[in-house]
Amino acid sequence: MTPKSRDQNLMVVAAVEGYAQRHNMEAGDVFTLFLRHNINDLIRSQYEALHTQDLDESVSFAEDILTRIQA
Repeated sequence: MTPKSRDQNLMVVAAVEGYAQRHNMEAGDVFTLFLRHNINDLIRSQYEALHTQDLDESVSFAEDILTRIQA
């Protein structure tokens, strides 16, 4: 695993845990939700922009995507 891949995975974990905490959900349920809507891959694809921000930005990014999907 490359250092960048590791960092992308850590960003996904931070997003899952942050989302779970914000929405009073279990991390496993959030991970399943993210997988169902390809959020994990989207976070990885936006790593270059997101890694320059606070980790909470990855949670906000996921929330934004889920809001658009549900609309």
